[in-house]
Amino acid sequence: MIPTPDLSHLKQEDYLSIYEPAEDTFVLLDALEQDADEIKSLRPLICLEVGSGSGCVSGFIGSILGPYNSLFLTTDINPHASLCTLRTGRQNKIPLEPLTAHLVTPLLPRLHHSVDILIFNPPYVPTYDSEAIDAQSQGDIRGAWAGGKDGMQVTDLLLEQVDDLLSDKGRFYLVAVKQNDIAGIQARMLQTYNLLSEVVLQRRAGREHLFVIRIHR
Repeated sequence: MIPTPDLSHLKQEDYLSIYEPAEDTFVLLDALEQDADEIKSLRPLICLEVGSGSGCVSGFIGSILGPYNSLFLTTDINPHASLCTLRTGRQNKIPLEPLTAHLVTPLLPRLHHSVDILIFNPPYVPTYDSEAIDAQSQGDIRGAWAGGKDGMQVTDLLLEQVDDLLSDKGRFYLVAVKQNDIAGIQARMLQTYNLLSEVVLQRRAGREHLFVIRIHR
């Protein structure tokens, strides 16, 4: 069993500004652990997490792969999340490289077809579109959960860039909830980009029915 990264350096004041790991985080960690042997066999050179928050997930990927064989990039619109991600990397001796940015804006086209492991636990809670737009523009903690119409406003933007990002052997792990229309996401990625996908893990957590979708060529 791969241990959850040590987050003892993060205090309650930090979680006033960043998303605290919760059931959606842990279902993603479990999906990654389930695929750990396959992930290691890919020998990924570039791993990219969008919306890193505390840095827990990228720290976990670093534990799977080891600190010396891959470049661990992260982005988040929240500057405090970038700082916490950096601290989490140091706490767990994983060289995380956080960027404060919206999705992958500063990384394309440089990472064109270069990302071997792409991870996104998006803001998936359905809200008014205006709330999601405001949350993204302000770069505060609301950006971690306010997802706009059907909870897909931010996710849709990244889905349009997945084909540009993934390497030939790349894997994209996406967290979603039932209201996001899982089958619709899979059909769109196949029909529009010829990308295959499967649900690798699903779990109920209170009112939420969580899914982890793996998307690849």
